[in-house]
Amino acid sequence: MQFAVAVANSPVFSPSPRVSSIFCKPSVSPPASLGLHGSSSPSTPSSSSSPSPSSSPFALRLHKQLSGYNRDFKKEVPLCSSSSSSSSPSTLLKRKRPARIDVPMASLSFPAVETPMAVDRLNEVEFEGDGYSVYCKKGKRGSMEDRYSAVVNMQGDCKQAFFGVYDGHGGAKASEFAAKNMDVNIMKEVTRRNKEELEEAIKDAYLATDTEFLKEDVSGGTCCVTALLRDGDLVVSNAGDCRAVMSRGGVAEALTVDHRPFRKDERDRIQNLGGYVDCCRGVWRIEGSLAVSRGIGDQHLKQYVIAEPETRILSIRPECEFLILASDGLWDKVSNQEAVDIVRPLYVGVDNPQQFSACKKLADLSVTRGSSDDISVIVIQLGRFAQ
Repeated sequence: MQFAVAVANSPVFSPSPRVSSIFCKPSVSPPASLGLHGSSSPSTPSSSSSPSPSSSPFALRLHKQLSGYNRDFKKEVPLCSSSSSSSSPSTLLKRKRPARIDVPMASLSFPAVETPMAVDRLNEVEFEGDGYSVYCKKGKRGSMEDRYSAVVNMQGDCKQAFFGVYDGHGGAKASEFAAKNMDVNIMKEVTRRNKEELEEAIKDAYLATDTEFLKEDVSGGTCCVTALLRDGDLVVSNAGDCRAVMSRGGVAEALTVDHRPFRKDERDRIQNLGGYVDCCRGVWRIEGSLAVSRGIGDQHLKQYVIAEPETRILSIRPECEFLILASDGLWDKVSNQEAVDIVRPLYVGVDNPQQFSACKKLADLSVTRGSSDDISVIVIQLGRFAQ
């Protein structure tokens, strides 16, 4: 008789290891690691025990007699004689007790198993870089559709960087495309124009990214929020409901405004183009479908869902402490000031800023308040990029 034992810390119970930067476009310098954090093989009960053979990496088959228990035969076993006379009494033979046999406990360790996993199946992504940190958490609705990009030391300048959060809908194709191409298009436009044309350059880069994605002829779309740090300036842009919030001396300052159909200017723009906006169960939607009014992609609604961003440019002053870029998975449950109040004690005025802890605390708070959406957060230390 055989039985199977499944160990709780085996790979079958741990489908989502933490990953450094699979979701992001690797930074220019230093390069971001694409490997897994930690080993996929679980720890064994003893360093001297060896892995037991198994036909499956997720179950260990053991013979019952090797279960680790010592067996003692204590019971006297009667044996009947073969006498044909009924008057002859049966002779009872006593079986000698065998010597004790110590059977060693079988090791319940498993060999390392490499399970290929798609990016959109990961539960968490985390990364810490020089002056910024990232945390992404998959929601309960299905596959992970958020992506992010982080590029530092652009053009060999340690004070120049680009960050972005992309919240996909209808799949992750659009968010993945934007994460890979937005910074390239922005730098292409910015470097060939003067500083006075910076806002127009960002707009053209967003539109170019949208046009390129539509040529892919795939469904879905993505909201975007990006931050370009260059020449001591902070250039923040958004299309959709991803948001940028800055801490200015501890006071939250929203640098973007969400593009949603309930905004009067957005609703008027859509209706003037012949579209309609309605509210169903408290959510405003375009053509009864999409709950955002700007973004990359969304070919079936492209007439109304434009990719043109709104951009704000400001100089990085000493009172500009940090910037939070996040998807609506955070902002739907956590207010701007709450986010700043959570990050600031871990980030400002401390010897060792806990960048990653700040990101994770924000995401965890949103989850405890009932968020089922994907959540992506980047916290950027603005002083690191000031001139």
